[in-house]
Amino acid sequence: MTFIHGLHFNNLRGDIYGGVVAAVVALPLALAFGVASGVGAIAGLYGAIFLGFFAALFGGTPAQASGPTGPMTVVVAGLFSQLGEEPALVFTIIILGGGLQILLGFFGVGRFIALVPYPVISGFMSGIGGIILILQVGPLMGHAAMRGGVLPNLMAIPEFVSDPNVQALFAGLITLAIVYFTPSFIGNIVPPTLLALLAGSLATFYFFPSAPLIGHVPGGFPFPIIPTLHMDGLVFVIEGAMVLALLGSIDSLLTSLVADNMTRTHHDSNRELIGQGIGNMVCGLFGGLPGAGATMRTVANIQTGGRTPISGMTMALVLLAVLLGLGPMAEQIPLAVLAGLLFKVGLDIIDWRFLRHVFQAPRADVLIMAVVFLVTVLVDLVTAVGVGIVMASVLFVKEMADLELANLRVITGTSEEAPLSRAEQAVLDRNKGKIVLIHVDGPMSFGSAKNMVRRLERIPELRTFKSVVLDLSDVPMIDGTAALAIEDMLRMIQFNKQHLFFSGMHPKVAEVLDGLGVLNLIRPGHRYAFRLDALQHAAHETGSTHPDDMPQD
Repeated sequence: MTFIHGLHFNNLRGDIYGGVVAAVVALPLALAFGVASGVGAIAGLYGAIFLGFFAALFGGTPAQASGPTGPMTVVVAGLFSQLGEEPALVFTIIILGGGLQILLGFFGVGRFIALVPYPVISGFMSGIGGIILILQVGPLMGHAAMRGGVLPNLMAIPEFVSDPNVQALFAGLITLAIVYFTPSFIGNIVPPTLLALLAGSLATFYFFPSAPLIGHVPGGFPFPIIPTLHMDGLVFVIEGAMVLALLGSIDSLLTSLVADNMTRTHHDSNRELIGQGIGNMVCGLFGGLPGAGATMRTVANIQTGGRTPISGMTMALVLLAVLLGLGPMAEQIPLAVLAGLLFKVGLDIIDWRFLRHVFQAPRADVLIMAVVFLVTVLVDLVTAVGVGIVMASVLFVKEMADLELANLRVITGTSEEAPLSRAEQAVLDRNKGKIVLIHVDGPMSFGSAKNMVRRLERIPELRTFKSVVLDLSDVPMIDGTAALAIEDMLRMIQFNKQHLFFSGMHPKVAEVLDGLGVLNLIRPGHRYAFRLDALQHAAHETGSTHPDDMPQD
């Protein structure tokens, strides 16, 4: 494994050009995210510089351009609204979140993050988009955002709308118009976000002087922040760090998939998490916003030639050069212009692809998405992800249990659905009413185990048969709960004083049954590798004298 994943110098020109373009795209959004977080515009720029450089240096997606993103900004805004009097504690949480990302990568958890169900991600991301929109209504109307998070700002929207600062509103609307309606031939030369930032700021300077501005922006290179931690707030700190780590990991790896599709390459997910974690730790140490792989910047980088980590590091160095002389210029940027840019970000984060098909999508997926969306907006991000994953898991288990239950067949005679040979079918037909074959097709798990037993108990004629053949030849795996359910079946058969025979048991299935003592309930000589042998022995026990029903030696 090389020190820098995907590094080579065969594409130097494309990487430098891609990094410069990514920096141009990142600049206005970094400032906007910094303001939206409550930490300050310069924090967004610090985050873009440190995360962009170190995630490229140590990460596993060569063409990825990282920096502050909408979801991570929402989390930091919530933390800062509660801990604004202790900003060092907020940055401590950011450092710990980065450390958790490193641990996720080190222990190989990257590949498991892709297992988060799509409806959960859809509702989560759409909820974050909704939060960004709610938080930016006030600044777009020329008012300061309410402290306290989403609900106070949601409740204040009627007040914001009924008493707008008209000049600020016009500046914001001009920004939105430029972002959405810039012709492609111009957008290919100057990114619409940068064009909107410049045009909106100039329009405010000449025509809308009463629109609120960013205000003081410190310049120069930041000094390290000394982390702090209080034991009485340890649970809150750990919870916040876990949210940042999980959200940043999901966001980054989703963008890595986009980069893979565009470059026809494959990223190293665990190494990417380590790189993102290192970058976010440095961000927290120097007062920057945390972030993740940013889709817009990554796409801009790749489309203009970026292919290696050199492009991401170039983006960071360009932003660093801008930082050293940006302060006086950034102070004149109107808050409504930044709100307009973030309105676009919020709308882009919402999963419109899923919403367009909401009436055709499975009802369970729609329910999960809606619940996660509402919990994200109205409660918090951790609860939303937890509720969504639990709901998705329970519904999945229910669907699998129904499928497993459907694959349980009770065969007493001729059956078109029965997976039997002619000889096996003939044995059952000759001994109709005396032998019952219970065949299970597919895995057996806790979801269906008890219902399988209940289904057998509801068959009134089951106890009238003299012999029962339990066929597990098509069961590839079984869990402990299902194994105990089979024990219940065996005891029920023993209670009915019936002869029991087993057929076709995979080694893994036998291992689980043996470990729980279930195989001890099977009489010696009543376990067969082949179904026909088990049926012939069952027929012999019922008193059949037909030559083809005699057990073979």
